[in-house]
Amino acid sequence: QVQLVESGGGSVQAGGSLRLSCAASGYTYSSYCMAWFRQAPGKEREGVAVMDSDSSSGVADSVKGRFTISHDNAKNTLYLQMNSLKPDDTAIYYCAADLPPYGYCPLDPRYEYTYWGQGTQVTVSS
Repeated sequence: QVQLVESGGGSVQAGGSLRLSCAASGYTYSSYCMAWFRQAPGKEREGVAVMDSDSSSGVADSVKGRFTISHDNAKNTLYLQMNSLKPDDTAIYYCAADLPPYGYCPLDPRYEYTYWGQGTQVTVSS
């Protein structure tokens, strides 16, 4: 049974940092696409960062230069380091996983990843 458990959310002031973690179990972690999405109240879900099964990665333009995605295969854990946080980054952050659907890992929120965590709240105050 695939399980994704996020942690590390919280409340910070603008300019601060947080590191989110996503502990994965129940599947061959290294073979899957892993991604972070977020959803703010009243807004559409947004793709934040993605890591391919070959460890190549990408981040959304809105967080480029501030957020970094990484992983530890030995721990089956995905991370999102968030620096220089802004109030606009306030959202529930979700970890998602799926087998590569197209030979690459999409960050498009219109693609519905198969597995999702429960989400972790990030609140950034000005």
